[in-house]
Amino acid sequence: MARKKDIEIVLDIETTGLDYTKEKMVEFAGVRLENGKIKDTFQTLINPQQHIRKSSMAIHGITEEMVADAPTEDQVIEKILDFIGDFPIIAHNAVFDYSFLNESSLRFNGKELTNPRVDTQHMFKEVFPELDSHGLGVLTQKFNVELVNHHRAMDDAMGLAMAYPELKNLYLQKYDWEVKQLDNAEYLFERFLRIQQTISVLQSELHDLKSVFKLYFEQGNPPLTAQSGEMMVYNSKQNFTYDFCRIKDILDEAGVLEKAVRVNCGFIDRFLHRLDEEKQDIVRGARSGLCETRNIQVIKANRD
Repeated sequence: MARKKDIEIVLDIETTGLDYTKEKMVEFAGVRLENGKIKDTFQTLINPQQHIRKSSMAIHGITEEMVADAPTEDQVIEKILDFIGDFPIIAHNAVFDYSFLNESSLRFNGKELTNPRVDTQHMFKEVFPELDSHGLGVLTQKFNVELVNHHRAMDDAMGLAMAYPELKNLYLQKYDWEVKQLDNAEYLFERFLRIQQTISVLQSELHDLKSVFKLYFEQGNPPLTAQSGEMMVYNSKQNFTYDFCRIKDILDEAGVLEKAVRVNCGFIDRFLHRLDEEKQDIVRGARSGLCETRNIQVIKANRD
């Protein structure tokens, strides 16, 4: 009996900007996997018929001259959708790629995509939560896949396609274990709360111990050395606050403004609706990333 084909489409797109409601695709690349093996590819540059933002160009290197003779979105979208078919879409930070493709499908076909969406960034975080970064470069490095010409669509799609089968295997192993725990969810919730409480107690104890050590050093005592070799020393550092308005131009002129200032993205998202349409467009154009966050939340009981 012939083995059933498990077909998945690994893809990546490059765009003029980050707002899928206003920006357009400039490059699409897809890799067809059949039972984890690469069987076909499709790649195309796309003339967006609009300006490519400098911030995006700096990432993918695709200029307006490079896409001037490329097919326009209306000329190529059917080929893209035919390649994707109704198979699962695999992408790193899939909400980004999926949103652009869905918007394009709505624009020219009047239909939303119904393909299952698989986010390899989410999978990577689940399998290796201890890593500091979960970008595509880290993923391919973790699975010994060489990622050449990062941020061009086919190179990224091919690198992901080569790493994905092993990542999927590890993720499904973990997922299988999680499914087997579902019948124990009530017990595990109680255990979760106990662990959370233990962490809170330990954090309080750490705080108390640090206070003792600070007092120890402030009385002029020497560094402490553990039997394992770790050494504890005492440092004192002064920090200043600054009037940002008075130094903004100096930081900007020196080219370090972005490094010196961390944008409060949540505040900007909440504040955006207060601006007029022109300013909203400017702020949206300044977006430099799109991600999807999924979290659980514990709501404390009301106690009178």
